[in-house]
Amino acid sequence: MNEPLLALDKLVVGYQEPVIGPISLNLYIGEIVGIWGANGCGKSTLLKAIANTAKIFSGHIHKKPGLTTSWQFQRPIRLPAMPFSGQEYLRYANADCKTPPATIKPWLKRRVDTLSGGQFQLLAVWACLGSWADLILLDEPTNNLDPNSETLLVELLNANPEQRGILLVSHEHTFLHKACTRVVDVGQ
Repeated sequence: MNEPLLALDKLVVGYQEPVIGPISLNLYIGEIVGIWGANGCGKSTLLKAIANTAKIFSGHIHKKPGLTTSWQFQRPIRLPAMPFSGQEYLRYANADCKTPPATIKPWLKRRVDTLSGGQFQLLAVWACLGSWADLILLDEPTNNLDPNSETLLVELLNANPEQRGILLVSHEHTFLHKACTRVVDVGQ
């Protein structure tokens, strides 16, 4: 097998004190790995450590040289009055504005602050998936999504998997098993 995009080796992370770990896993191109666990168990903290914004207490993170990353926060930044269109939002994120999924296309002409919570969530996910990043980090990507939108999200995640690796966290076990090639249980 090729070199992993991301390798976690007995990783323990947190802030003032450890929150989650030890965790070991490898993520390869073409994989969608889901991290499952209860609310508050440290799933988001794990993503923050991978993105260098949480403290590593022990263990190691190895990233493939030259790895580019796109990260969607648990609550994508949405200002009350975002006076720009969905297309401009994607452009600011360096994402593909020309070939978004058909469902998202109508939102590109609308002001971002007029989109529903679910529409904005899918647009934010596409901003990551439509980027040129090798590694996509998604924190609770099903937030604000109805069942039809969750189905669309699974389709978006599984489009062009050979181009990148995806690590996503969720407390929704059923969603993870639909969307991911592998699920890692980080427990309580």
